[in-house]
Amino acid sequence: MTGAARRVLVLCIGNPDRGDDGAGPAVAKALAGALPPDATLMTRSGDMLAMIEDWDGFDALVCVDAAAGGSEPGRIHRIDLAEEELPRDMAFLSSHAFGLGEGIALARTLGLAPPVIIVFAIEGLCFDGGTQMSPPIAAAVAPVAGQIIAEVARLQEREHHA
Repeated sequence: MTGAARRVLVLCIGNPDRGDDGAGPAVAKALAGALPPDATLMTRSGDMLAMIEDWDGFDALVCVDAAAGGSEPGRIHRIDLAEEELPRDMAFLSSHAFGLGEGIALARTLGLAPPVIIVFAIEGLCFDGGTQMSPPIAAAVAPVAGQIIAEVARLQEREHHA
């Protein structure tokens, strides 16, 4: 890959009609136009099998998703899957029975996962249909977007110096 920028996919997962599950799409709106032109921004509602196809051909995947089960709504977790696994006490909810953790595990088993996967999880509070995003989660949107912009720059900078 010498001379070429690392192909990075930023995948924002969630459903804006399910309360705090709308965090991912809200982050995507905050990122619109803010990423380098060689980074790809996608928003998906949670069909992990379809998302695995989206990952094809990318060198790095940066995901943002709301997670249930945390103790501090709005808290942001950065998880580098090369160094640690997704926390078992956090559920990455999907409108399907197959969530982010299962999707990543399947993609790795099939050899379809990008070599670098970074997950930004925002601890959510309410995932009920027809509800608004909770204030602590809404307050986390801009900081997560800023962290993702820095993450993409770091991933691409590291590649240019490799």
